[in-house]
Amino acid sequence: MKTISRILVLLGFAGVAASCGGRASRSVSASDTAILASSSTAVVQTTQGQVAGYVQDGVYIYKGIPYAKAERFQPPVEADSWEGIRSCRQYGPVSPQGERSGWANDEIAFAFNWNDGVQGEDCLRLNIWTPATDSKKRPVMVWLHGGGYSAGSGQELPSYDGTSLAATEDVVVVTVNHRLNVLGFLDLSAYGEKYVKSGNAGLLDIVASLEWVKENIAAFGGDPSNVTIFGQSGGGGKVTTLLATPCAKGLFHKAIVQSGSMLRTMESKYSRQIGVATVRNLGLDASSIDKIAEVPYRELLAAGEKAVAEVKAQAERDGVASFIFGWAPTVDGAVLPAQPFDPQAPAISADIPMIIGTTRLEFTMTTYVPALRNVSREDAVKFLESKYGDGTAKFLELFAKAYPGYRTADLLDADFDFRPGAVEQALRKSIQGGAPVYMYMFNWESPVLDGILRSTHCMEIPFVFNNADRHASMTGGGQQALELASKMSHCWAEFARCGKPSAEGLPEWEPFEGEKRATMFFDNCCRMTYGHDKELLDFIMRYPTRGF
Repeated sequence: MKTISRILVLLGFAGVAASCGGRASRSVSASDTAILASSSTAVVQTTQGQVAGYVQDGVYIYKGIPYAKAERFQPPVEADSWEGIRSCRQYGPVSPQGERSGWANDEIAFAFNWNDGVQGEDCLRLNIWTPATDSKKRPVMVWLHGGGYSAGSGQELPSYDGTSLAATEDVVVVTVNHRLNVLGFLDLSAYGEKYVKSGNAGLLDIVASLEWVKENIAAFGGDPSNVTIFGQSGGGGKVTTLLATPCAKGLFHKAIVQSGSMLRTMESKYSRQIGVATVRNLGLDASSIDKIAEVPYRELLAAGEKAVAEVKAQAERDGVASFIFGWAPTVDGAVLPAQPFDPQAPAISADIPMIIGTTRLEFTMTTYVPALRNVSREDAVKFLESKYGDGTAKFLELFAKAYPGYRTADLLDADFDFRPGAVEQALRKSIQGGAPVYMYMFNWESPVLDGILRSTHCMEIPFVFNNADRHASMTGGGQQALELASKMSHCWAEFARCGKPSAEGLPEWEPFEGEKRATMFFDNCCRMTYGHDKELLDFIMRYPTRGF
């Protein structure tokens, strides 16, 4: 008994032992609690062993399941097996990453409400939400998180919780953690065959998670022959890249890109330079390269970030400019044979239906710069003149045509980073044929914090997951938000189910085609538009701008 008490003290459970010692455990029924978690509840057999989750609000939930394992800079391999039942009821480790700068902004931190989790290199874990562990064969929706390729996790936002989507739409939801930044995308291929795939280790992690889903998801009530991958921002870039990744072919059957149409990614010319510079910054060379496996993570990241800055500066001096530079998948001729969507849509995924879209405003300048929230029209026009010069009057004319009744702040907040790439991706996909592509624009603006968030980057995520109430710090959780979330999540689920998005109360969502450019506007009043901003985008593309 003394030994047991000592263990309880070490675990911080002394108070529990004092109040509960000597009381026999009792069985718990659904009438006693909203959560069922026991040795006989929600137990599923996987290829590695049995896992135990829990049941909450009628949804079976599993967290932190290992789908693979990997040594530093090496491709993932099958996860270790285990004896007995493994408890999978809390989120697993997230990939090590730099400090999140957003915490410094109280308003933004409040709205996003991040959960940065516990970092660890043993981070190849996934989470599952399912209505039942039966043989029904439900559509499977695998979410790939944002944060570029440097940050984030499958659990970082309240929006990512799959409970509501699984319950309301009868689908199986999966979210994935994988290696990021220097751990996932440091190209050491200059140092021999051992490291030939290191520049795409993080991408191969995602492929491994999809292989695990193919082998195991039927035991969780999912259909391995009907898997949809969807992701936002960097997650959309991951979806885009997987569409061009040969070893991922057959592992998914539909794809959704939200604010992440990254048509191009790193070239090995530059990723190798970053790898060599990182090794040099660490004081290593070809003869000592294997010591890089023991370098402390923070030291490794610092050396890698310094290398990225060095190589990027040189590339810019050489006239190379790209939004994607540094930590990202690389065109290595093997894992990724060519640029994902440049100059055309990848042939290997011609049969994959897609949804592509953006929020209307994305990186809203007035959200992050308080002094601009009440900008005058005169000052807004001066800002535009610094970009478009003598073309400013034409810009204003075309902007008013695309967005009649716009607010002055829209002139600063309007998105021309993500939208052009999304349209180009949709055009290339539609020209290819073989499967339809559907386009959307998320136009709804949040009332939270006096409306400063607007339709900013990430704003559509709570709606896609039907989590407008769970992530009320972002949406406000009001009736209009709940109604739009119901429609939008149903569209996503119906697309996963049958390849065509639809929902009650929406007009028919027509496929995007080059001439018509059909686009669904999601707002309190949803509607179809047809090439509403074509002339504006054509004008914008004549000016230097950031893009993918």
